[in-house]
Amino acid sequence: MPTAPGGAANQGTPTCPAASAPPAPTGVTPAPTPTTRVTLTSDPVATLKLKPRVIEVLSEIFDPEIPVSIYELGLIYDVIVDANHAVKVEMTLTAPNCPAAQTLPSEVKTYVGVIDGVTEVHVEIVWDPPWSMDRMSEAAKLHLGML
Repeated sequence: MPTAPGGAANQGTPTCPAASAPPAPTGVTPAPTPTTRVTLTSDPVATLKLKPRVIEVLSEIFDPEIPVSIYELGLIYDVIVDANHAVKVEMTLTAPNCPAAQTLPSEVKTYVGVIDGVTEVHVEIVWDPPWSMDRMSEAAKLHLGML
């Protein structure tokens, strides 16, 4: 399992996540932070095919201060895949003024965009419901000594 910069010594409550996953694949330029809402109609067949891979990729993007992924932290609210294999990731941050708001959505878009079969990616930051530690997975809580 990859470790965030600073390693285990920085374990604790996330302060403001930003991706620290490996750099974007060669030839892929991170997209600008999304600013518009996009509505996709979920397609059950496409979702069954692509959603597990999207979650796998999101699970590889870690909070920079603790070795816990943004998925395990509960920052990912929904993954929608339509019949054309366009993907929408609804996510949040731990705080509205988080500097990662400028970089994390672009990184999510970049990494999801290189998944074989994905035709386009939309990332939407949502604030309702607000993030809380209750959204963290049991594995994340256990890893951080919260259980």
